Parts: sequence; structure tokens; C-alpha cells
Amino acid sequence: MSTARTWLRAEVTTSPLHARLQRGYYGWLRLRSNPLAFAGFLILIGLVLVAALAPVIAPLGYNEQSLAMRLKAPSAEHWFGTDELGRDIFARIVWGARITIYISTLVAVIAAPIGLAVGTTAGYFGGWTDTVLMRINDMFLSFPGLILALGFVAALGPGIGNAVIAIALTAWPPIARLARAETLTIRASDYIAAVRIQGAGPLRIILRHIVPMCVPSVVVRVTLNMAGIILTAAGLGFLGLGAQPPTPEWGAMLSTGRQNMLGAWWIAAVPGCAILLTSLAFNLFGDGLRDVLDPRSE
Repeated sequence: MSTARTWLRAEVTTSPLHARLQRGYYGWLRLRSNPLAFAGFLILIGLVLVAALAPVIAPLGYNEQSLAMRLKAPSAEHWFGTDELGRDIFARIVWGARITIYISTLVAVIAAPIGLAVGTTAGYFGGWTDTVLMRINDMFLSFPGLILALGFVAALGPGIGNAVIAIALTAWPPIARLARAETLTIRASDYIAAVRIQGAGPLRIILRHIVPMCVPSVVVRVTLNMAGIILTAAGLGFLGLGAQPPTPEWGAMLSTGRQNMLGAWWIAAVPGCAILLTSLAFNLFGDGLRDVLDPRSE
């Protein structure tokens, strides 16, 4: 009986699931041991909770107007003050968190697979395929992200949906370059040579073996890119090409607040601080995540 228990315990401790759980636990410990990264993680968790609980935190909504309360300074009744239409800025910041999460998440979901597909294809096949794909990649990288996004939005028209597409089209080239570099290293390994000898085709090798190995680096890169994505989205909103009124997008709120900068500084300062804090949180968390997913830190 004791032999069976010993065998069962050994099977459990050597199972792939147990290994994944153990790596996840040690990764969590490494993340917690980094105060700045853990602080960024907590800020992002708080942002997600605020966005999810927006109807509870700000039940009156983001467009409740009262001209009698316009341009009121921060107080116990209105924590962040009111804007030129008497709308509560705290409520608009809370509901604006949903817009920020929606844009950044959707851009990441679109850009990461495109960059991963382009990078792994170019790195694995090489030759003219690599040359063509990387020259296209270099064309996108030769323009500043915001300028290129402005061009796409000008062609597509203003709006959140078009802004997401425009930002995603500017966000995939760095991911593609990273995935290509990872693929060039993995392609030359004995592991891929053994898989190729067993008869696996290029598509199977890329999808089943190379892409999973590139995913950790891509996840870190996307996390670090989130700050740039948020700033680009805010820039488009500031220029009136992103979310349209009365949607409480932080960049658009910043643009409205600049008209009353001297008399009502809080209208622009509060969304500006929200953009700064969220971008900083993504950078801090991305740095910590890079350390957690680095195999050399095992």
C-alpha cells in the first residue's frame, strides 16, 4: 500500500500540470519580490475592477449634466470637480477606464497574432519571404506610431473602432521583429531538426513548436507596448479622431480641459494623471513580467 502511495505521489509531482503549477507559483513569488512590478500589477487590477464596477461606483453615468454645477472645484460632493457642462469628472474617469481597457485589449488581440504570424513566417522560411516581410515591417517602423495612426484614421474616419484598427496596424511591427529573432534561434536548434526528421511540415512546425516558444517574449513585448498604445489612443482622442463626444475617453477629456486650463485646471489634470498612472503601471508590470518569464531566472 505504501509503495502505491509513493508511486502515485511521484506521478503527481512529475506530471506536466504539476510542473506548470510549480512554475506559476515560483513566477508569482518572483513578481511579488519586485515591489515596483507588484505595484504596477495592483494598479492594473484596480483599473480592471473600476471598469467592471463602473455602474456601481458611478451610478449616475458619465453624461449627467447640470449647468448650475459647471466648473466646480474638487469637493466632497464631486471628488474630481465638474467640467464645463457640470458633469462629474470622477464619474467620467471611472467610465473612461472601460474605454481605455477596451481599446488597449482589442489592439493587443489584433496586433499580437499579426506580428507573431509575420515574424515566425519570415524567420522560419528565410530567403525572399523574409526579405519581403521584413521590408514591409521596416516601412511601418520608419514612421512614428502616432503619425502613422493619424494617417490610417484620416483614411478610415474618426471613431473608436477605426482608432483600434489604426493603432493595431502600427503596433504589430515590433512584435514581428521580436518573433523573427526568436524564430531564427529556435529554427537552428536540434529540437526543430528532430521534429523535421519525423516528417512534420513547415506549418505544423511553426504552429505547434515555434509559436509556443515565442509566446512568452511576445506577451512581455505586448505588455510593455501597452503604454504606447494608451498614449496613441489618447493622442487620437485629443485630436478628435478617436472616441467622439460624449464618450468619456481620457484623451478627449484632456482636449476639452485645455480650454479651461487657467480657471479649472482639474478638468485636464485628472485625465492626464489617469493616463500617466495607467501607462506607468503597464511599464512597471511589463518589466516584472519579463523577469518572471525569463528562463535564465529559473
